[in-house]
Amino acid sequence: MKTIIYDSLICLLFLLPVVTFAQEATETNEETIEKKIYHTKAVEGAAPVLDGKFDEACWQNVGWTSGFIQRQPYEGEEPAVQTAFKILYDQKNVYVAFRCYDPEPEKIEKRLSRRDGFEGDWVEINIDSYFDKRTAFSFTITAAGVKGDELISNDGENWDSSWDPIWYVETADNEEGWTAEARIPLSQLRFSNQENHTWGIQVNRRDFRNQQQSNWQFVPRNNASWVGSFGELHGITGIKPQGQVEIMPYILAKAESFEKEEGNPFATGNKQKLSVGLDGKIGITSDLTLDFTINPDFGQVEADPSVVNLDGFQVFFNERRPFFIEGRNIFNYRITSAEAGGPFGRDQLFYSRRIGGSPHGYPSLSDGEYADRPNNTTILGAAKLTGKNSKGLSIGILETVTAQEVADIDYNGERREEVVEPLTNYFVGRVQKDYNEGNTVVGGMFTSTNRFLDDTGLDFLHKSAYTGGLDFLQRWKNKTWYASGNLVVSRVNGSTEAITRTQTSFERLYQRVDANHLQVDTTLTTLFGNGGTLKIGKGGGGKRFNFDTGVTWRSPGLELNDIGFLRSTDYMIHFLWAGYRIDKAFSIFQQVRFNYNHWFAWNYDGLHTYRGWNVNAHARFKNNYGIGSGSNFQPYDISTQVLRGGPATRFSPNMNNWLYGYTDQGKKVFLEFNMFNAWAFDESMRVRNYRFFVNYQPLKILRLSVGPSLNLNRDDVQYVNNIDYNDDVRYVNATIDQKTLSMSIRLNLTIRPNMSLQYWGQPFISRGRYSNFKYIMDPLASEATDRYALYDEQQISYNSNKDVYQVDENLDSVLDYEIGNPDFNFAQFRSNLVARWEYIPGSELFLVWSQGKTTFGDPNDRLIPSLVDNMFTKKPHNIFLVKCTYRFIK
Repeated sequence: MKTIIYDSLICLLFLLPVVTFAQEATETNEETIEKKIYHTKAVEGAAPVLDGKFDEACWQNVGWTSGFIQRQPYEGEEPAVQTAFKILYDQKNVYVAFRCYDPEPEKIEKRLSRRDGFEGDWVEINIDSYFDKRTAFSFTITAAGVKGDELISNDGENWDSSWDPIWYVETADNEEGWTAEARIPLSQLRFSNQENHTWGIQVNRRDFRNQQQSNWQFVPRNNASWVGSFGELHGITGIKPQGQVEIMPYILAKAESFEKEEGNPFATGNKQKLSVGLDGKIGITSDLTLDFTINPDFGQVEADPSVVNLDGFQVFFNERRPFFIEGRNIFNYRITSAEAGGPFGRDQLFYSRRIGGSPHGYPSLSDGEYADRPNNTTILGAAKLTGKNSKGLSIGILETVTAQEVADIDYNGERREEVVEPLTNYFVGRVQKDYNEGNTVVGGMFTSTNRFLDDTGLDFLHKSAYTGGLDFLQRWKNKTWYASGNLVVSRVNGSTEAITRTQTSFERLYQRVDANHLQVDTTLTTLFGNGGTLKIGKGGGGKRFNFDTGVTWRSPGLELNDIGFLRSTDYMIHFLWAGYRIDKAFSIFQQVRFNYNHWFAWNYDGLHTYRGWNVNAHARFKNNYGIGSGSNFQPYDISTQVLRGGPATRFSPNMNNWLYGYTDQGKKVFLEFNMFNAWAFDESMRVRNYRFFVNYQPLKILRLSVGPSLNLNRDDVQYVNNIDYNDDVRYVNATIDQKTLSMSIRLNLTIRPNMSLQYWGQPFISRGRYSNFKYIMDPLASEATDRYALYDEQQISYNSNKDVYQVDENLDSVLDYEIGNPDFNFAQFRSNLVARWEYIPGSELFLVWSQGKTTFGDPNDRLIPSLVDNMFTKKPHNIFLVKCTYRFIK
C-alpha cells in the first residue's frame, strides 16, 4: 500500500507542472486562420463531358480558386507547385475540375495501382455534405487516373478506404502540368433535404517528386480538428437527396487440390465447389443506407500472416473482408486508447473476426475414424444499417446469422455427424450524437450473441452474451483540450460448464492459488463484469506541447470475446503520455518529436503489478529521410497469468530499446529498417528482432517489395506445463532458445487502373528448443535464481522412445511424473495471387490462386535448411477460384 501511495503522489506531482505548462502554452499561442469560401453555380445548358479539358461553356460560369499552402513538409510555406479548382452541380451530380500545375510535366509521377493505392502525384476533394464538421467523403485522383475514396469520420481521426462509391473521372496532360475532371453522383453523398446548402470542403494536393502536400484551406498538422477546419462551399440550391439501390450478385467456382491421405475418404486430393450469393446497398432515406449480403464468399481476400503464440494471449488479426470493413468506423468502440499501454489498446466491444471464424467444437474420434471438419463457419446472411442525419445523430446496426456446422465422420464407410458450431445470431448497435459543432459527443453501444445449443453437445459455449457501453467526448478551447471516457458492462449466460470454463479461462484465471479476491463458483450460470477508461488531455490547436493521461480498468468478470476482443482482466492502469513536437523546419530537420510515457498497474486485490517508463524521439530530415528511437524501462513487473492458474510471478527488471529508419519514399527504391533489443538486467532474458523492408518501383505499372524478419528469443523462465505431484502442483518452466524467420513478398502489376495482378507470399519458420527444466518455488523472489529449482541430471532424463522427459524428483528410483517434449519446429508457407478486372464501374472479375503449406520438422535441424526442406517435401494445398460480380444500379 505504501508503494501505491508513493507512486500516486509521484504521478500527481508530475501532472501539476504538465497541466500548468500546457495551459500557459494554450493561452499564449492562439492563431486565427481565415476561413475560405467557394461559390458554385448550377450547370447551364449541356453538362460537362469528362475529358480533363474543361472546354464546355458551363465551366465558364464559375471561377478558379487557388492559393494552396504547404502542409508538409514545410508547414505554412508556398508549395513548389500550385493547384486550382472549380465546382459545378446539377440535380444529379457534382462536377469538379482540377488544374495541377507543374513546370516540369515530364517529371510528374504517374504510378499505376489498384483503387485506393494513392501512388504518385494526386489531388483530392473532401466534402462535408452533412456539414456536421466531423464527417466527410474523400475523392482522390492520381495523375495516372486511379481513383481513391475514403469515408472520413471522427473529425479526421478515421479514414475508411474500404468505402467504394460509384463516381467517374478522367485525367489529361498539358504543358502546364496535369488536369483531372470528376463527376460525383449526389446518390453517393449524404445531405439534408433543404432548399439551400452549405457544405464543408477541402482540396489537397500531393506533389510526389518534391514530397510535398498542400491544402486549399490551410490546416496545421497538429491542429485538433480536420473536418471542422474545412473551407465552405456556398451556392448549392434546390437539390434533393437521391435514392440509391445497388444489387450485386456473384457466381463463384472453386477447385482445391491437396495431398491425398490413404484410407481417409475425405482427403481424396481434390475438391470442387460452385456457389452463388448476393450483395446489395439500398438508400433507405437520405440519411440511412442498408447494406446486406447473402451467402458471402471472401475467397479473394489475403490470408492472415503466420504466427507462433507462446504467451497465452489471444492474437489480434486485422479484418480483411470487404463487407465488414466498409463503414466499420461507425462501429468502433475501443475501450482504451493506444496511450494506455500497448496491446490492451485493442480491447473493443465489436471485433468482426468473431463472425464466420473457425468452429469452436472438435469431433470426438475413435480409432479408425476420419473427420471432415469445416475450416470456417458459414455466414448465411448479414445486414448493416448505417447513417448520420443533419442533427448529428449517427446510427449503426449490424445483424448477422451464421449456420450450424457439422463435422462428417467416417468409419469404414459408415457416416455420422457431430455438431461443431451452433446456429448463431450476432447483433451490434451503435449510436452517437454530436452537439455544439462536434465539441460534445455522447454515444452508446450494445451487442448480443445468441447461440442455439439444444441437442448440439456444445454446452461449453455461452448460450448468450451481452455487452453494453456508454461513451462521451468533450472538447473546449477550440478543440485543444478534451476529456473523454467510456464504461462497458458484460453479461454471459450458459450452463455451469460454460461459466466455469469462462472463470478459469486464460483471460481470468479465477483458480489462481494466491487470488484472495477470486473464487471459482461451479454453480454459476451467469457472469457479470465491467471496464472502462477515463482520461483528460490536450491535443492539437497548433501547439507544440500535448499530453494525455487517465486510468483504464477491467474487472475480473468482464467477458467480451463472443463478439468483441479482450486480452486480459483484473487490472487497473494509470497512464500518461506527454509529447513535444516541432513542425517548423530548422537546421537539417523537417520535423522533430519527443515523447514520454509511464504506466502503473494494480489488480483488484490491490497487488501492485507493474511500473514502466518510456521515452522516444523521432526526426524527419529535409532530404525526406527519417529516423526514430526509444527505450522502455520496466523495473517492476508481476504477471498473474504466466503460470496459467499458478501464483503471481515476478519478471526480472528489464529494459528494451528500438530503432528505425527510412529513406525518401519518392525514389524508385525505398528502404526501411527496424531493430528491437530487450534484456533483463540479470541476463535471464534476451530478445532481438530485426526487420527490413525494400520497395522497388522499376516501372510505373510495377512495384516489388520484400520484408524479411528475424526474431531471436532466449528466456530462462518459459512456461511449459502445470503437473500435479504429491498433493501439490509443479509449475514447470524451462529455458527456451527460439528463432523465428519470415519474409513477406509482394508484387503489384497494374496494367490499367481497372486491371491488376497482385501477389503476396510469406515463408515462415519458428523453431524452439527447451533446456534447463525447472519448477517455480518462490515466484516473487527478487533474484531470478531464487524463484525456481532446477532439476539436476539425476532427477530428469529424456525418453526418446516416448518423446517425454521423465522426472524422479525425490530420487527414490520411482517415476514421479512426465513432461512432454515441448520442442517445436513449425514451418508454413502462404500465398495469394489475384488477378482483378473491373470491367464496368463496380463490377469485377477475380481469378485467384491461393496456396498453403504447413509442416512440423525436426527441432534439431538448422533453421534455413529446415525451412527450405519443409517447403519442398509436402504437397501444398492449392485453391483456384473464379469469381464474377455484376453491380446493378438504379
